[in-house]
Amino acid sequence: MKSASLAGLRISTGLLLMVWGLIRVGAPNMGAHVSEKYYAGLGAAPTVQVAWGIALLILGSLVVLGLFRRYALPAQAVVLVTGALAIWKYLLDPLGMYLLDRDTSQVLFFPSLGIAFATLVLIAFRNEDHFALDHLIDRHKTNAAEG
Repeated sequence: MKSASLAGLRISTGLLLMVWGLIRVGAPNMGAHVSEKYYAGLGAAPTVQVAWGIALLILGSLVVLGLFRRYALPAQAVVLVTGALAIWKYLLDPLGMYLLDRDTSQVLFFPSLGIAFATLVLIAFRNEDHFALDHLIDRHKTNAAEG
């Protein structure tokens, strides 16, 4: 059950990166709007959005497949945790009761907190995800060497 749960977390968080990547590649202006609104315009240029989108597609694909997890999972954590930190006011006040008002609050951002921690769980239990492709490859190599 643990391996299946970890695989589910890995696949769903990786798919999230892939969806964000597709949006940035397919509609760079949408990504630019997000960059301007929540990241002080950092990386708002359409060329940067497309490049970032391609990077997210590659990273998301590696995470979904479970390849190079030693590097892909921490890279995913940087993306997802940084994304959550950038919207900290929305996470601390999803209902607009004290940091934001009801017009500027956005309850739909609140799941970003769980997603950020999900990626940290994936790092902590990386060796327990027995359905990841790199784990299966390593197991096959070990069996071949022993056999």
